[in-house]
Amino acid sequence: MPHSATRPEPAERVQVPAHVAIIMDGNGRWARARGLPRIEGHRRGVETVRTVTNAARELGIRMLTLYAFSVENWQRPKDEVGALMGLLEFYLKKELQTFVQDRVRLRTIGRIDDLPAGVQKHLRHTIAETAQFTDYTLVLALNYGSRTEVVDAAHAYAAAVAAGQAKLNDRSWSTFSRYLSTDGLPDPDLIIRTSGETRLSNFLLLQGAYAELVFTPVLWPDFTKADLADACAEYARRERRYGLTSEQVKPASPATP
Repeated sequence: MPHSATRPEPAERVQVPAHVAIIMDGNGRWARARGLPRIEGHRRGVETVRTVTNAARELGIRMLTLYAFSVENWQRPKDEVGALMGLLEFYLKKELQTFVQDRVRLRTIGRIDDLPAGVQKHLRHTIAETAQFTDYTLVLALNYGSRTEVVDAAHAYAAAVAAGQAKLNDRSWSTFSRYLSTDGLPDPDLIIRTSGETRLSNFLLLQGAYAELVFTPVLWPDFTKADLADACAEYARRERRYGLTSEQVKPASPATP
């Protein structure tokens, strides 16, 4: 049987999601399977970030959000957390020139102020240097969790009401969402989780309310452009109804003369 009959249609030929979010999972298992320390898995994972960032642009995806460090990750061994922060700082320093050259805008979501000073410095510098770009956006979720995001948003909303800057009786999603860390960003169309786990782990729970979900057994360090294309092809095969019926979301048939 020809190869093309056994694989989904390439993502370049189908509807590509504008915003893809990825839970990058499996670095530790990748390293353990090879008899390597966990940090080697994280180093390899950073290389995959570069690969997938480029692949997303090539496939026509306009925004990529990567779950890089959760609020729960602080509970990991201190040496591992320190190594992760070191890798993040190294990545930011090394990639700044590439971001500018490729016109990639960097954004972050999460409690950035709790990150190490060096990481904050390079984050803010890179964000400022790339703020003018609009064609492609990379969002890093750092010290992020949906529950803490909602707590922070509720606190900020309450403070705005107390200061007379917001109305308490405005119970619309559009108003409340302005206080989330994703303010100004579109909701994800597709959320991918690698490594075979089938949960969202406190990631974009509100923003992903209508996102399509794809779970792949591929460990993050092994995730390639082909895997991303396959996930996009799966997305394109699905019907997004947003609570409506199939008949309502399908384009109307042309009238018969």
